Formats: sequence, structure tokens, C-alpha cells
Amino acid sequence: MRHVASASASLGSLGLLRLFGVSWSWSLAAGLGVYLGTSSWKYLYIAVRTAKRDLNGLYVLLRVKLALWRYMHSGGNIPSIFAQTVKLYPEKAALIYEATGETWTFSQLDQISNAVAQWAHAQGWASGDVVALFMESRPLQVALWLGFAKVGVEAALINFNLRRDALLHCVGVSESRGIVFGAELADAMLEVSSALSPSMMRFCTGEPSGEHLAALGTQHLDPILASTSRLPPPPCRVPKGFNDRLFYIYTSGTTGLPKAAIVVHSRYYRIAAFGYFAFRMCPNDIIYDCLPLYHSAGNIMGVGQCLIHGLTVVVKKKFSASRFWEDCIKHNCTVVQYIGEICRYLLSQPVRPSEKGHRVRLAIGNGLRPSVWEAFTERFGVARVGEFYGATECNCSIANMDGKVGACGFNSRILPNVYPIRLVKVDEETMELVRDGQGLCMPCGPGEPGLLVGRINQQDPLRRFDGYASQDATRKKIAHNVFKKNDSAYLSGDVLVMDELGYMYFRDRSGDTFRWRGENVSTTEVEGTLSGLLGQADVAVYGVTVPGVEGKAGMAAIADSTGNFDCSAFLREVQQALPPYARPVFLRISPQMDTTGTFKIQKTRLQREGFDPRLTTDQIYFLNSRVSRYEPVDEELYAAVLEGRMCL
Repeated sequence: MRHVASASASLGSLGLLRLFGVSWSWSLAAGLGVYLGTSSWKYLYIAVRTAKRDLNGLYVLLRVKLALWRYMHSGGNIPSIFAQTVKLYPEKAALIYEATGETWTFSQLDQISNAVAQWAHAQGWASGDVVALFMESRPLQVALWLGFAKVGVEAALINFNLRRDALLHCVGVSESRGIVFGAELADAMLEVSSALSPSMMRFCTGEPSGEHLAALGTQHLDPILASTSRLPPPPCRVPKGFNDRLFYIYTSGTTGLPKAAIVVHSRYYRIAAFGYFAFRMCPNDIIYDCLPLYHSAGNIMGVGQCLIHGLTVVVKKKFSASRFWEDCIKHNCTVVQYIGEICRYLLSQPVRPSEKGHRVRLAIGNGLRPSVWEAFTERFGVARVGEFYGATECNCSIANMDGKVGACGFNSRILPNVYPIRLVKVDEETMELVRDGQGLCMPCGPGEPGLLVGRINQQDPLRRFDGYASQDATRKKIAHNVFKKNDSAYLSGDVLVMDELGYMYFRDRSGDTFRWRGENVSTTEVEGTLSGLLGQADVAVYGVTVPGVEGKAGMAAIADSTGNFDCSAFLREVQQALPPYARPVFLRISPQMDTTGTFKIQKTRLQREGFDPRLTTDQIYFLNSRVSRYEPVDEELYAAVLEGRMCL
């Protein structure tokens, strides 16, 4: 990182403070406020306990801030940063595709992305146009969006689990002019082909059948790219700057269908660099990336280390618990990525020699429970866990830099405004912000759960909020008069709690989403799908907690006054309409739903009663995945689920 060092040396201390974008007098005043509001001995105790951690956090922020400043003022973007990486490591392995063992060097990745750029330019796609990518994880997916970026075209990275209405929505909301899909998803494309615009250009990669190509009016992309020039493309007529759009990543929200979150070049860099410095990675590391590349975790936190810092990344098409450690040994991986469920799946595997014969020293991800955390590190001999919190679009990311078990990050108690995030009080029933007499949000104290918010400053890459393709969805994530009068802040939608030392712990998701199998599930979206399948019956979808399992399992309460609900027929239709993670694990069949005066279904009682058959006369069913059918929940089955004897 010679550029960071030179930038740092060229700045005086005053310039550095200005660059950091913080009113230090205000920060010191805030620290004094903490001091005055706390007994002096306790303030000193907190300062002594957290000084090293806070200084390390400040160092990481400064490193990222300095690099962002440099690239912003030099007109850089992700392709130009990648070009520097290629010069440093031309023959080093950049991406390894675990499914085939194929290795792409940095030079090869550069050349293939050049071919993509040349091809995109020849199609007439120009800076600002959008092309959708719909495929399973593979190195070509990286080459495609990177090549598009070289000519200013923006990719829409679509979840390969989506089908029908959700798939059409994602393509439509991005206003994509074309779509590139994997041959493995040709059937999903056939389901929506007639509803796509006839003017949308369609290309298939992989090994499609001639029938699929003809039926979809699709061109086979692989031979086209093989015969396309691999020289750098012509310069963009409208060059993309560091705060211009790079691509879209879709995220579930309270409005129902997925939202297209805007990822600008500076955001991509910030997320990747933040992880690199916070978790002390180095160019010699090899990352095992088994997370989908349509997610920011897999594509930015993982692949970003390759493009920006020169690390080798092993791309796994699909997570396999039985092959995980063997893959790590095979490719000499030193870093692995996870979501909480992955660690639990690994712990459920039988003991194998490979689980201790690897070189993995660091696991980075989110959603790891404290009990699983300690069992994971002890059993598999992984020295360090890098847990973090952050959404694709958020400006309040935090990271656990010192291994505090269970914490997803921290904020300084001594100088809290150096990084202006806060937990604020909300009404537990409505999730509305609670305000004081001056109309400002009320901060939470240690041990008090609150909504995480981050102050917005569009001139600061660390504080900006770029929102979504939908302006309405963007407005709903912004609140005003939060920290002070006339400011604005991003609403994370997540409830966290902070201890007296400033460590933060994830508590729950607010709004109409819940986390299951590493995916955000929109209750509104699933309710709409199920209601449509059932002739517009009243349906309430919500997440229920299952002991020992990360996230919340989906449960659907369905109104059926006939008493003739057919579980088998329902499951067949659900399997066609919803991805696996969105299918209800539990069903509750009720004669009718409790509604409000505005006909909104009341979920509070339903969530409280969960899937306990003793609390209701309604029939409850459980999706037994081993036999692929819904089975009635009696007290014996209920106990088996609670005790972990029944697999979810």
C-alpha cells in the first residue's frame, strides 16, 4: 500500500484532521459529555479497557479514508484500481474455480474482461446502460461485470434462486437493456421469456441446448467472447468517477419485492478495503469464497480482495459442508468466508482429519452466534474470527477487530462521534423512532436495544447513502433530525444492543424481513405469492425462533374456512414459486385472521405463539425436508424440534 503511505506523508496533521471529515471539537465535547455523565473512575476504566481497540479502529478508518481521498482526486475507479493490481501481480492466480480447477491469472482476468468490454461496446451499450447477470457463481461472472464497468455499463446482479414474478421484477426495476444468463438457468428464463421486452438482448453462457437457444431467441456468448479482441476497450465517452454507479445488488425490504441497491465504485472499494485492514489480511492470503457472487459478502468482501489487493480467491459454485475443509487444504486457503449457518453446518459434520489439516487462520463473515463461535474456533483450530455488521447499501458498517466473542463490532465510548453511528430508541410495537422534546432521536444507553442509524454526508464516501433504483424505497430509509436539527441519517432496520465498553451485538431485524439460510426473506413478498397460489386467501408470514438455529424459520398462517386445506398440493406449488429459503418451514391453518381497522393482519400474537401446538387450537404443520412433506405438529414433534432431534 505504497500509495497510502505517500498520501499520508504528504498531509500535515491539520490536513489529516480535515480529511477525516470530523469536527474534532465536537468529538472532544462529546467525550467530555461522556466524562461528565459518568463517574470519573468509570470513564477512566472504559478508556483504559478500550484505548487500544479504539486507536486500531481509528487507524483502519484513516487508512481507508486516505485511499478513498486519493482515488477520488485522481479520477480513479474500480477498473483503474484493478489495472494497478494487474501490473503488480500479472502471472499470479487471481481466481480459481473450484468446480473445474480452472485458474485465471490476473492478466487472464484482465484480458477476458477486456473482451467483455469490447463485446459490450460493439452491442451499442454505453455508459449508464444496465445489463442483468443471472447465473450461478463462477469466475466469468466477475469478468462480465468488470468488463462492463470498463465501458461504463452497469450490471444488475440477480439472485439465481429467483423465479417468475420476482425475477421479472428484478430485471425490470433495473431497466436492463440486456441479460446474460447461465445455461443452468435456461428453464427459469423460459418461464419469464414471453414477459420480457422483445427488445431485450439475450445471451447465454455455459452449455445450452440448441432448443433453449432457439426458444429464448438467445445467442451463445462463449464463442463470441472467444473471438473478440482482448485489447483494452476504447475510452468511455462519459467516464465513470469514484462516486458513480458500478452495479446493482438486490436486497429484500419491507416493500415486498427485492430492491436494487446502488453500489458505486467508492462503496465497492470502501467495503473491501475496510475488511482488508480491519482483519489484517495480506496479498499472500488465499480466500475460500463459497458465498454467492450476487451478494456483497461474496462479490465485494471476497472477490474485492482479489481485484483491489491482489489476493487469490477460490470461487465455489455452491457451499458443501462435506467438502469445505478438503477444498481449503487443496487450494492452501488461509481465509474463509461464512454466514452463521455455514459454521453450524460444519459443526454438524462428522469429525474428519481434514478439519485440522488446513492452513486457515481467519474466518470472516456475519451472523455467528456466541455458542457456535467458540465451538467453531476450538474444533477447527481457526485462530481468528472477523465478524462484521453491514448491509450492501448502509453507511454504518462496523467490525469486530479484536475477537470479542459474540460482538459484531464496536463504537468508541470515549469519542463516539469520530464514527457517527448511534443506537436510537424505537417503539417496540410500531418501530417508530422515539423523539425527545426538541424532536431529536433519543440515544440508547448501554444494555438498551435500539435501531442502528448512521449520519449521512454525501460528500464523504464513508458516510454517503446511495440508496436504491427506486427513489421511493430510498426515501423510506432516511430519517431527519436524528443527531441534530436538519441532519439526515440512514435507518438500518436492525436492532442492536451495546455494552458499556461500546461492543455491539446483533439483536433482531425490524420491519417485514427476517434472516433464514443466509438470505433476507421479505414477508410481504412471500405473503403475496402464497395468497396468489391460494386464490387470494389471507396469509400472514413471519419468522419464528428455533432453539440452536441461526436466523428465524419462516412460518405462514393461512386463513381456510373450508377445512379442506391440502398440504401436498400446497407444497408442490410452493416449490415451483419460491426459492428454498423462502418456503415456509411451519404452517398454521386458521379459520380466519385477526385484522386491524385498516385490514392489516395482526402478527403479534401469531409470532408470540410460534409453532407451539399447546397455545392454539389451529392445526400446525412442519415441513419435514427429509421426506419432503408437511407433517402435523403434536407435542412429541414440537419437543423433537426444540431439542434438535428433528432436522430443519
